[in-house]
Amino acid sequence: MQSLSLKSILSCLGALALSACNNLGSMDFPGVYKIGIPQGNIITQDMVDQLRPGMTKRQVIFVMGTPLVRDPYYQDRWDYIYSYQPGGGVRGQERISVFFESDLLVSFSGDFVPSEVDENGGADSNAASDS
Repeated sequence: MQSLSLKSILSCLGALALSACNNLGSMDFPGVYKIGIPQGNIITQDMVDQLRPGMTKRQVIFVMGTPLVRDPYYQDRWDYIYSYQPGGGVRGQERISVFFESDLLVSFSGDFVPSEVDENGGADSNAASDS
């Protein structure tokens, strides 16, 4: 009888220990390094500034890279998506959609807007201060 209660106590302790292990994934241990997780196409303002109406699909791929999402039913829209989650932090996401007509770039929309460009071809330094 006494061995039966000892077995039940040990099995309860074992079950308790296993359930405690399940919760370790949600705990933050101090000093433990957590890596950032980048996914998708990296999108920079410089890349968006190079996009011009009339560019071919090959030119857009040269500037932006191969799109992450291509709809098989609507080939004239490409979506570039980039998400990044710093170790243990909040996930951020940036996206841009590029639209074509007759294989030429007509417009794009998303989280980026083109910077203003002066006559010399460089980014206008006043454009950033006006915003």
